[in-house]
Amino acid sequence: MYYAINDATYWYEIDGNSAKPPVVMLHGFTGSTSTWSDFVSNWKSELRIITIDLPGHGQTQTPTPRTIEACCEELKGLFQFLQLEEIVLLGYSMGGRVALSFAMLYPAFIQSLILESASPGLAYKEDRDQRIEKDEMLAHKLETEGVQKFIDFWESIPMFQSQRNLSISVQENIRKERLAQSADGLAQSLRYMGTGFQPSWWEQLKHFTKPILLLNGEYDEKFISINKRMKDRMYASDLKVIEQAGHAIHVEQPEIFGKLVIAFIKQQR
Repeated sequence: MYYAINDATYWYEIDGNSAKPPVVMLHGFTGSTSTWSDFVSNWKSELRIITIDLPGHGQTQTPTPRTIEACCEELKGLFQFLQLEEIVLLGYSMGGRVALSFAMLYPAFIQSLILESASPGLAYKEDRDQRIEKDEMLAHKLETEGVQKFIDFWESIPMFQSQRNLSISVQENIRKERLAQSADGLAQSLRYMGTGFQPSWWEQLKHFTKPILLLNGEYDEKFISINKRMKDRMYASDLKVIEQAGHAIHVEQPEIFGKLVIAFIKQQR
């Protein structure tokens, strides 16, 4: 289904039991609502699940670029349209940065927060400037070489090496989802919703008092370090490190991921 706001049209899907707690799930860079297909199939009897294509991805259309703050404001409009007063918000990687940003900006909407392989941004301006420069190079690569060559490069970075242990069919599904994106959309996402361009939330973490679950794969050492620092700053946080998984836990260890998410949600209820 589509939701129109300003000059944007957001694609969202609703599955599951309307009598159960609403869980909003936000995908990562090069992803879409299909990222969550297996989770939805396995757990829709336990939850009401809302998945959304973020700007630059899937079927969402944003003729003018969206920053993370602008995206969060429009997501608030969507949640109000759907009459969601208090949600469990779950985000993976880029979607985790959006989820955390939304929670910082609109905490009244949050019942609890689940962040998979996510970060609060970069604390120092120098680091943000360097990341903006790096993301601009990636955006230029997309625009000049096209999606397929970019995805070939993206799949080769160390963060995704553990996905080579997945079955061929799962790897093919991930690649199909990535290749379905547009060069313009991904470039727009890198430029306006990248880690360097977003606000840094490190100083605000201590003020967030809602329950939060941090999930990391054991092979993803960079994000384990980030999330340990996050946990030390957050009031009601728990950190789980999942064995035999890298950055995309929901893909690499889907059963464990699902059980951890369900257990956390039931605990809060």
